[in-house]
Amino acid sequence: MAERVLIVDDDPVQRRLLENMAAKAGYETVVVDGGEAALAAMLASDQAPPDCVVLDLVMPDLDGLGVLARMRDAGLSIPVIVETAHGGIDNLVTAMRAGAVDFVVKPVGAERLAVSLKNALARRALEGEIARHKRSRSGTLTFRDIITRSPKMQAVLRAAAKTANSAIPVLIEGESGVGKELIARAIHGSGDRRAKPFVAVNCGALPENLVESILFGHEKGAFTGATERHDGKFVEASGGTLLLDEVGELPLQVQVKLLRAIQEGEVEPVGAKKPAKVNVRIISATNRNLMSDVKSGRFREDLFYRLHVFPIMVPPLRERAEDIAGLARHFLHRFAAEEGKRITSLSPDALQLLSSYHWPGNVRQLENAIFRAVVLAEAEEIGRAEFPQIAAQMARPQIAQSAPAAPPDLPSDTTASDAAMLLDRDADQHPLSPYVPASEEVESTLNLLDAEGEVRTLEDIEAQAIRFALSRYHGQMSEAARRLKIGRSTLYRKLDIHNVAMVDHENA
Repeated sequence: MAERVLIVDDDPVQRRLLENMAAKAGYETVVVDGGEAALAAMLASDQAPPDCVVLDLVMPDLDGLGVLARMRDAGLSIPVIVETAHGGIDNLVTAMRAGAVDFVVKPVGAERLAVSLKNALARRALEGEIARHKRSRSGTLTFRDIITRSPKMQAVLRAAAKTANSAIPVLIEGESGVGKELIARAIHGSGDRRAKPFVAVNCGALPENLVESILFGHEKGAFTGATERHDGKFVEASGGTLLLDEVGELPLQVQVKLLRAIQEGEVEPVGAKKPAKVNVRIISATNRNLMSDVKSGRFREDLFYRLHVFPIMVPPLRERAEDIAGLARHFLHRFAAEEGKRITSLSPDALQLLSSYHWPGNVRQLENAIFRAVVLAEAEEIGRAEFPQIAAQMARPQIAQSAPAAPPDLPSDTTASDAAMLLDRDADQHPLSPYVPASEEVESTLNLLDAEGEVRTLEDIEAQAIRFALSRYHGQMSEAARRLKIGRSTLYRKLDIHNVAMVDHENA
């Protein structure tokens, strides 16, 4: 979706000229004839604010300077380009001091307006990213920092905002990479606990033998290697918010202690003689279907209902295509600044390509695709050529069913977890997993006997099932894990256990 420019001018001829020039430069336009109408458009609650404003200084009723003053009072940080006629230098200086980022002299040329809009939007994006980064580090990230124009996503944010000042347990559900942690941070940063710690724990990445110690703490000497006392994540987050990411990965024995911690507001460190009181707001996140896990016995029903008090389902990126362009520009400006490159925009062809892609890896995959494009880019504008993998998949949508791409060369010491994470990050590069043999695509019958007629080991059967699932779902780790009813981190571990990556790379 193109960036939206609000044009404010009381002269109908000038409005039409500016509207045509902005539209030809690739922007969506909104046109109003006065200051009050401009403020109404910027403050409207039923639509996202404009990305930039072209503002005439001299207008009846509320003039340009009045609009700038009212914007400042309302806390609006939208970049403003002011229009001035010859001889209006005094007003121009006043406008720049009042917050305008640039000016154009009437009658403005199309090229001058396009350059001014491009620079103003690039500056706004960079300033916004710096401010978001500071707020994220300080725990004060808010819902206004989440980039979206999707009605579905805006409905999610409105629901999440209602929980900010409450202690109600929230369960954020959605596919991997949709931004569940970002919403959790916004809930924390918008509530009365924002001055206290925000602690995020990836439950799927915790070693099973250390889960209790990491979450609830331990006393010195509680077990071998416990050379000093450790508080645990619950105590670390006391007074603030604890995010239990991938909560469905917790072992059953830990789920019992977690339920007690939530019910009683206290935790029992490993080796401690008495429990410790904690005051923590719990937010959970998962990409699993926890209700199915409850039915299969993998997740405690009583804990599920403790966590599932206020569920929030985050839609995948393919269901909110309106967000793709805005997120792409956001990542572009961030990575360009980090890489020290003078890249200011994405070409219309590139935006069309990105908007047409289905993004199985969601926002995380889009972020990595933009990062790669920034590194590849040699001009100030990123074009379609900087997205060769996505373009190839769009041109060959049936590649997974017809002729799978040859597996890439991997270093000999690459583990299955490393390969899986690389694939998940760059799902647009290889539609099939690099460690899944093509022959498994059609081997849908599970043999329980080996070539000698003996029963195969469970390890062999599990390895075949994992290979088939990865092939069946074209290397998409999250989908394969969901269908196998295991967590993605568990799938990574099993790939290492069965040495899938090494075997298949040798057979490639």
